[in-house]
Amino acid sequence: MTAAEDFRRNFSACPLIAIIRGVTPAEAEAIGEALYAGGIRIVEVPLNSPDPIDSIRRLAASLGGRALVGAGTVLEAGQVEEVRGAGGRLIVSPNMNPDIIAATVAGGLVSCPGIFTPTEAFAAIRAGAHALKFFPAEAGSPAVIKAQRTVLPRTIPILAVGGITIDNVAAWRTAGADGFGVSSALYKPGQSAAETLAKATAFVEALRR
Repeated sequence: MTAAEDFRRNFSACPLIAIIRGVTPAEAEAIGEALYAGGIRIVEVPLNSPDPIDSIRRLAASLGGRALVGAGTVLEAGQVEEVRGAGGRLIVSPNMNPDIIAATVAGGLVSCPGIFTPTEAFAAIRAGAHALKFFPAEAGSPAVIKAQRTVLPRTIPILAVGGITIDNVAAWRTAGADGFGVSSALYKPGQSAAETLAKATAFVEALRR
């Protein structure tokens, strides 16, 4: 199964990317299992976490074909190969960098660059992006995604990222967001696996409602 097919399968099962910024390699597997048990099927380790490549490697090995694991805060094209070598299959960036998108596509991974305007969105699509990260969502509003959804291809998922909580997911979904990336409302550094499971379960239930 290609990374793109794997992304579509897992995103369909749960349209939520768990952003576990600050996780350490020693914690990664337990946190990953807790997220999986809570119903989440896509996990992102930001590269500004402690030893992120090791965490990605451990998560990719432990979750195997059950979930999709990747990297976030990818700022350089050269980082793509490091992530791929560790078993990561998803590349998420806070910005729209055509070089990173090109390296991601060439490596057979899933590209999800950050965009905020229609200009950035269409440039990312032309470069080969598989999904778009509307970031920072808290600096905009659901109305922005509603407007952009009228012109962007329906085949490209839009994920709202930044300031997403259980209380506001419904408004974003109604406006046209296909999914979400959730960080501090779901995971904070040092958080236990038990607390992570409880938060993941609550988020997944909110999405189903």
